[in-house]
Amino acid sequence: MKPEMTLVVWAVLLTVVQAVVAVQGTMMQVGLGTLAGNREGLPEIKGWAGRAARAHRNMLENLVLFVALVLVAVAAGKTNATTLLGAQLFLWARLAYAVVYIAGIPWLRTGTWVVSVVGLAMIFLQLL
Repeated sequence: MKPEMTLVVWAVLLTVVQAVVAVQGTMMQVGLGTLAGNREGLPEIKGWAGRAARAHRNMLENLVLFVALVLVAVAAGKTNATTLLGAQLFLWARLAYAVVYIAGIPWLRTGTWVVSVVGLAMIFLQLL
């Protein structure tokens, strides 16, 4: 398996872990009964739990782009040192993004997001 594909697997695991953290935080605020229900009228989740949920949603949005780019690069036989570095940057920046976002550090959060986008751009440019 190409190393970029291995990084996709790790990115999926990171996404799952983020979901678990977000659910735990939400459950602490609204209780298991409310969370197990239809979630109609669910109050706004605040603090670190709300940030965890937003970080998870952002990861889902970015995961689609990452997976698509890596799959195309692998299928087209265009993987190289740059696509690998781009995939590594994406994964590590996304891990940092999750931690920084949950901790509530706004400018650093934006910086880590930018690094992850640079990783995506590195993969994309190898496909042109």
